[in-house]
Amino acid sequence: MRALGLIGLVLALAIVGLLARKQMGGVAGAPAADARTQSQQVQEQFKQSLDAAMQQPRPLTDDK
Repeated sequence: MRALGLIGLVLALAIVGLLARKQMGGVAGAPAADARTQSQQVQEQFKQSLDAAMQQPRPLTDDK
């Protein structure tokens, strides 16, 4: 009975290990050029959002 629990635990650990390796392989396998391109795209989107926010008029408030 105890052996079955141990085998199940080892099997579950092996499955989690394989899934983790598969997940890390996808992240580590990305070329540096893709990361650079993605960084430039994020910077450009941020700049566009900032420019759009600066073009909007400020709301008027009643200062009494």
